[in-house]
Amino acid sequence: MAKFTAPQKIQAVQRYIEGTEGQESIAKSIGVTSGVLITWIRQYQYHGESAFVKRYTTYTVEDKLKVLEYMNLQGTSLRETAAVFRIPAPSPLLLWQKQCEAEGVDALKPKKKGLPSVKKETKKPLAEGSLEALKAENERLRAENAYLKKLKALVQEREASERKKKRK
Repeated sequence: MAKFTAPQKIQAVQRYIEGTEGQESIAKSIGVTSGVLITWIRQYQYHGESAFVKRYTTYTVEDKLKVLEYMNLQGTSLRETAAVFRIPAPSPLLLWQKQCEAEGVDALKPKKKGLPSVKKETKKPLAEGSLEALKAENERLRAENAYLKKLKALVQEREASERKKKRK
């Protein structure tokens, strides 16, 4: 589905309000479903042209509860409630409703995003001559020895390939 600018949405809504065309024909002519057009019409009825001004909002737990309470008390649909509270789509309302029913109010709290931070282990200084210190030194020396052997092998391999190139 294409993105529509505020003037395009207003024009579609005004075509409907004028009464010369039905919602199905308007929706088909601009390439949206009639449900989307109905949402635009309701938003326009509640908030006028300002309904189509982009808003980037995060909703607090209190906001979410207020919306859900209104929907339950008034018996309004998801689309109607979204239009009343200037929420661009009804899908967040359905999500909030399901979360609240399944897990309670705590489910509406914002969750941390991303991967959890990894805590680095702090190395405690080992007492010299202790068993752990000797094991750590032994492990370090083995790693150093393995590194030096690998380095020597790579140097020998490079020298051998250079000798082969000179022979040719």
